[in-house]
Amino acid sequence: MALVTTKEMFEKAYNGHYAIGAFNINNMEIIQGVVSACKKHNSAVILQVSKSALKYAHPLYLKKMVDAAVEETGIDIALHLDHGPDFETCKLCIETGFTSVMFDGSHLDYEENVAKTKEIVDYAHARGVVVEAELGKLAGVEDEVKVAEGQATYTDPDQALDFVKRTGVDSLAIAIGTSHGAYKFKGEAKLDFDRLETITKKLEDAGFHNYPIVLHGASSVDQASVATCNEFGGKINGAKGIPVEMLRKASSMAVCKINMDTDIRLAMTAAIRKSFAEDPAAFDPRGYLGAARNDIEALVEKKITDVLGSENSMN
Repeated sequence: MALVTTKEMFEKAYNGHYAIGAFNINNMEIIQGVVSACKKHNSAVILQVSKSALKYAHPLYLKKMVDAAVEETGIDIALHLDHGPDFETCKLCIETGFTSVMFDGSHLDYEENVAKTKEIVDYAHARGVVVEAELGKLAGVEDEVKVAEGQATYTDPDQALDFVKRTGVDSLAIAIGTSHGAYKFKGEAKLDFDRLETITKKLEDAGFHNYPIVLHGASSVDQASVATCNEFGGKINGAKGIPVEMLRKASSMAVCKINMDTDIRLAMTAAIRKSFAEDPAAFDPRGYLGAARNDIEALVEKKITDVLGSENSMN
């Protein structure tokens, strides 16, 4: 068994009207919790790594742990760089053995984004690695990605088509109303499904059949995890995410990859806070990290069944 690319995953997801979950990983417990849930539900999965996670856990450690997950579970796993900031970071991940990289040039001038994305696509494709890029700006904060609400911009459908044509990128992350972080909305959440449909149709009409769209900032900010954090000493007030029904609708359309990071963090933090509160004398990391792993597994199971619809995607 070996890591796979997202090519076949996305083709099956598009035709099956579901999405593949892309979960950010930082350590062994997160990896184990995610893949155990996917194994239970026979679901393919994308494990993704931010630049901050590369710095924290080191690329080779992450790659070897994910290799172990592939060998132990036998499920389809792609290892993906999330929000790669530059060519060098993408190159490092490709050389380490990642099967997919994202270059995020959404903060750049459009023509510069096109040029830099094309450079990375050419390098990656020559080595059998697929590339995701981003067009439009999501508000919010995630690791080193910070965009003020007033600077967020939705993806222009005509520009999306031009971008895909000129770069040859394999999938495109678009901005239709999702947001990074735990504090996504002050009012009600709203996703621009008409914009998603327009982008999909323009790509299809231009010959890009079954083209996979990606949603970033798509954690639903599980309120049970938030409540547990706050009950046991946390101060996570006013956290709101994307409603599950909106994500499910998106995954039934052209969205083939849904990114979730905040929900994993909240589940892990809630479990650890609860463990310490219930047993203040505890100091064995296996106890509180084991509890966190279990809660991550339960969370991902719910994502598979309620949001992604990716059960039995290995069949």
